[in-house]
Amino acid sequence: MTNLEQTILRNILTDEDYMRKVLPFIKPDYFEGVYRILFREAGKFVGKYNKLPTAESFKIELDQSDKLTGEQYVMAVDILPQLFSKETIDERWLLDTTEKWCQDRAIYNAIMESISIIDGKHETMTKGALPDLLSKALGVAFDTNVGHDYVENSEERFDYYHKEEDRIPFDLDYFNRITKDGVPRKTLNIALAGTGVGKSLFMCHVAAGALIEGRNVLYITMEMAEERIAERIDANLLNTPIDQLPNMSREMFRNKVEDIARKTTGKLIVKEYPTGSAHSGHFRALLNELKLKRQFQPDIIFVDYLNICASSRMKGMGGAINSYNYIKAIAEELRGLAVEFDVPVFSATQTTRSGFSNSDVGLEDTSESFGLPATADLMFALIQTEELEQLGQMMVKQLKNRYNDPTLHKRFVIGIDRSKMRLYDVDIKEQTLTDDTPVFDKTNAGERFKDFKI
Repeated sequence: MTNLEQTILRNILTDEDYMRKVLPFIKPDYFEGVYRILFREAGKFVGKYNKLPTAESFKIELDQSDKLTGEQYVMAVDILPQLFSKETIDERWLLDTTEKWCQDRAIYNAIMESISIIDGKHETMTKGALPDLLSKALGVAFDTNVGHDYVENSEERFDYYHKEEDRIPFDLDYFNRITKDGVPRKTLNIALAGTGVGKSLFMCHVAAGALIEGRNVLYITMEMAEERIAERIDANLLNTPIDQLPNMSREMFRNKVEDIARKTTGKLIVKEYPTGSAHSGHFRALLNELKLKRQFQPDIIFVDYLNICASSRMKGMGGAINSYNYIKAIAEELRGLAVEFDVPVFSATQTTRSGFSNSDVGLEDTSESFGLPATADLMFALIQTEELEQLGQMMVKQLKNRYNDPTLHKRFVIGIDRSKMRLYDVDIKEQTLTDDTPVFDKTNAGERFKDFKI
């Protein structure tokens, strides 16, 4: 009677493509009894000769092996003809089934070893090794990608160049220009601004725009109450000054919200956490809970804001960790969350005290940690001077951009309506900051450098 172990071993011995895909991931301990010894012999042969054994050569290797008892040798010889029989089998099914079998065996072995450790019977491990032991077992998976071959994978590379990436567009023209029509998934995007300049306003505006576009939006706040964030988005979407919202009748408010609901298929959920207490682990649990209870999976996530998050990896270390490593860890965890759930994540950070009054903010003005811009995919500064404030405008300066050339439209201006918590495109005539090309004085250049020797 054929069992799964026998099927896996047969294909390892007869199908070279399959063998090379699975052999690096299968451990002898996954097999039981005589199959474990046969697998070891197969692995030893392939490791030595870099090819599959024939039935005859494998039989000779078994005859010369001192690893089998008399009974095991008889069993091995008895099943050998079945191991070298050729049978057609669906390759995809076999790979998937083999991977699941490896996962099940790894978990079973880890549980049995854990019981031995708990009973105090393990020779080397203590109870402190249990979390690592179980996490490694749960992480067993086949990863057959061993790198990109420049020549052999050129077709895949060409397809990648022409692949239309799913992006979340802005409703602001210059942001779409600098990001090539929106932010891709699995990215971390950071707004840098001083206190009161408009970090939350920017994120609320982009969240409102994504909702109108039919996207599912999750807004996580640790600075303001859920109702305050929803109030800002109400002012934006209902086209009503924020101080006039309390003056609306219940019926008028309900009608306006229902009108918004008819225009979009997206949902917006705002979740509040206490300042400094929530980290990526809490956000992950929230995402799984929303998926289970509300069938809600976000297309974009906003975290307001990064510096008042906690780190899931460095919690409870008190003064043993500096702000550089702590903020960098938070940024890495949020970007990991973006990759895990296949969404873009937006967040914000404060400028330093000197950056607050700086009319030309740079990366060096990032507060607490320079490790944050090292992790972000897109980082830009929101700057507002008294002159810009009088014009109802805000300057945006690119600080880092993995989507496009950061010198293209390095600085540009957007309009801001604080009463309605809105941003908007300004007239092209008002875009006087977008050309940052250095200008060199060529006058008398030959005279000035005539004595220069190379």
